[in-house]
Amino acid sequence: MAGKALHRMPEADCVEESSAPMPRGEELDRFIAETMRPIVFRGAGAELPIVRHSLSSTDSVMQYLQEKWSGRALTVYRVAAAADGRFHYNQNLDGFNFAASKEALDPILREIAAVPEETIYVGSTDLELFFPGLWAENDPGLEGVVDENCAPVVGSLWMGNRTVTSAHYDLSNNCALCAAGRRRFTLFPPDQIGNLYPGPLEPTPGGQVVSMVDFAAPDFARFPRFAEALENAQSVVLEPGDILVYPAMWWHQVEGLDDFNILLNWWWNQVPDFVDTPQLTLMHAMLSIRQRPQYEREAWKAIFDHYIFGDTGDASDHLPDHILGPLGKMDAMFARRLRAMLTRRMQR
Repeated sequence: MAGKALHRMPEADCVEESSAPMPRGEELDRFIAETMRPIVFRGAGAELPIVRHSLSSTDSVMQYLQEKWSGRALTVYRVAAAADGRFHYNQNLDGFNFAASKEALDPILREIAAVPEETIYVGSTDLELFFPGLWAENDPGLEGVVDENCAPVVGSLWMGNRTVTSAHYDLSNNCALCAAGRRRFTLFPPDQIGNLYPGPLEPTPGGQVVSMVDFAAPDFARFPRFAEALENAQSVVLEPGDILVYPAMWWHQVEGLDDFNILLNWWWNQVPDFVDTPQLTLMHAMLSIRQRPQYEREAWKAIFDHYIFGDTGDASDHLPDHILGPLGKMDAMFARRLRAMLTRRMQR
């Protein structure tokens, strides 16, 4: 396994690199909102303890993880060598090509260190639950990134050998620290969704819809528009200590390129905590709009553009404040009332 070549990937433009110090706290959120594209900060996390341990040796960083581990069993995923590290659907698309189990940290690390033929992946592991203290020692600048009324930042650990996480989007902004090994990110702007051929909304391999295209061997006869997606792709290989930041909703495939990899990442949204996930809105739109005639769908698209995606003033400036209702400024109390009303109407 040590001499295995990198996963094959079509050519893509390089992610923009910044020579400036990585913004911290509220400046990081403002930076994401203003740039609206992926940016890599080379070496911005080089002095963090987990990176220093990994640059010292694999044994050192494994020992560091063991010292921080809470003792909770981790969820570990395994896929056979024939999958070439890609966690995805099985051949019949009626299930997945991997198995999951709950295990202690020590045997997982020993198995990875032994360089097994199969691919091993520990993904989306909550730092505070499973590795308390790791975040505090290795925060690259997330403290203060959201206001007090927003949902808290979520920090996660991703670990394994030569893994391939299929292209998907996340609902939150992302700050990703390559802590050990190398990781390749291939990113696409949100408007490329149709060219990436998303799979089913449910079930999904990891909780989010994924591209059905195998980037290592794309079938352009079956997925012809993927060629256009590649024209809009950006790619970067992260070394230990590099940090990649990118906005919510950008599609990204992530590959572990070495026999042992660790990535720490932090998700956040600068929106009030009472705001629901748009994923629920999407699913309800499937129920309420998707099956309507084309002319009705076009009309609803115009309505959504007016009330949701357009300038908020266009929908409300001509009305007095006392009758604005949902068109007015939303707060936690009004959100609860609106959620209760929607729940009542949907329970039929």
